[in-house]
Amino acid sequence: MRNDLAALVGSRICHDLISPLGAIGNGVELLTLTNGDTDAEIALINDSVENANARIRFFRIAYGAARAEQFVPRTEVLSVLADTARGGRFGYVWKVEGDQPRPEVRIAFLLLQCVESGLPAGGDIQISEDHGTWQIVGTGPRKNIDQVLWETLTNPRLKFSHSAAQVQFAMLPEVARDARRTLSIDLDGDHIIARF
Repeated sequence: MRNDLAALVGSRICHDLISPLGAIGNGVELLTLTNGDTDAEIALINDSVENANARIRFFRIAYGAARAEQFVPRTEVLSVLADTARGGRFGYVWKVEGDQPRPEVRIAFLLLQCVESGLPAGGDIQISEDHGTWQIVGTGPRKNIDQVLWETLTNPRLKFSHSAAQVQFAMLPEVARDARRTLSIDLDGDHIIARF
């Protein structure tokens, strides 16, 4: 991985973990100030720990190493997505049967993050696979698409300066190429549709 891409991944992970870890710290601080009933503070800490744990598990699949001989159990994917969705703006439907090769799940997770970025008000994302073709469909009340950013997925030669929040767009073409997969994107209509 290029050094600048590694730095963007590190920044993205740190940014996404700051919020739940900060909430854990706030909950602990409140506990030290509370005399008596601490149920609300304990609930805040518990929710924040679960949120941070879900994000780390998601990042491990999306940004971690993925060899072709490795598989991700379906139960693990369902657990990660359910925990990620809890209390968030997105719902996920994983319509993929059985355990799947880690490189393909990695592509799907990176595409999930791309689709999320195009649905700023949240929504639902459905992931399916049929005879080796994967499809990710995102729907929500509002789309916000940076056309050039999305074009970098299918034309990585386009010059674009990715931010840490967009690192999934920078990584995805390389990850797809390494897995010998071709990406296609359809941004027309009410949905965001990605296939590989």
